[in-house]
Parts: sequence; structure tokens; C-alpha cells
Amino acid sequence: MAAALSGIINGHVVCPQFSPITAPNAEILILGSMPGQASLTAHQYYAHPRNAFWPIMAELIGFDSAAPYAEQVKALQSAKIAVWDVLLTCTRPGSLDSDIDPDSLIANDLAGFLRQHPAIKRVFFNGAKAESCFHKHIAPSIPADLFVCQRLPSTSPAHASLSLEQKLTAWRIILTEGH
Repeated sequence: MAAALSGIINGHVVCPQFSPITAPNAEILILGSMPGQASLTAHQYYAHPRNAFWPIMAELIGFDSAAPYAEQVKALQSAKIAVWDVLLTCTRPGSLDSDIDPDSLIANDLAGFLRQHPAIKRVFFNGAKAESCFHKHIAPSIPADLFVCQRLPSTSPAHASLSLEQKLTAWRIILTEGH
């Protein structure tokens, strides 16, 4: 997966978007806000070693969380799960969503993405920032009845109020048909 290199403007990191992880038959879309510094450096979604995303997905769909990134991506694609970010770019010093400059947000073309992936009927937000950015910048441009949306607890290590087990329990809902 390719990602443009981050730029620095006035001491703040301008974060570029990643290409989505997807397959033509994707039925579930998991949306983050914007990759953190570890992910930008590695050019991989959820690359921070303490991020719970890959361990949770491994448990839910049955793959080795220590597998190489390409195998993890293939496992998601085989499970009909797409991953992307709400934001195309933003300015943020560091990796915390709370540090994103709200005046710098540019959203991804999720309306176009959803038109290209009509089988997606369920959208899950990896944390509150992804959800709020989606509802502010994306939702007004798409029909509300296309899919069901739900926020899940952030898998970020910065969201330490829940244990891995508690996050895993909440994330199990993505496997529930007709959610």
C-alpha cells in the first residue's frame, strides 16, 4: 500500500491519506480518522505496536496477528472487510485525534467509494473522531438509508480506558449479520 510522505507546515504534520484496503465484494467498512505517525512511517494501517486493531481482527476472523501485513490485509479482504479513513488530509502535530486542526480537514470521497462498493451495508467507526468527522463531512452527501453505522471503541493505545478484552467484546458486533 502506498502513501505519500507527510509534509511539515508551520511545525505541524500534514497527514496524507492511505489507499483503502478493499475488495470488490466488501460488505463491511471500518473507518478510522487518519493514520498515526507509526502507520505513516510504516505505510501500513494500524502499525503502532500497541494498537489493538490487528489483534482484534485476528481474533474475530481467524488469522495470526503476527502475520506479515500483506497477509493481514488479505485476511480482511477474504472476510469482505474494507478499511479506510474519513480524512484525506489534515494537519496534526503527532498522532492524537484530539490534536487534528479542525480547519485543516479534507474528507475522502467516501460517497464515491460507497457507490463503487454497493455491497457495503454496515459501516463501523474506529473511535469517536472518525464518527464525528464522517457525520460532519460525509453523511450530508449520501442517502442515510444506504447502510447502518455504529461507533466502536478506538483500538488506539491512547484509548486506554478499556482493556483489549473489552474492546474485543465490543468489536464482535461486526460479525453479527443484519446488525
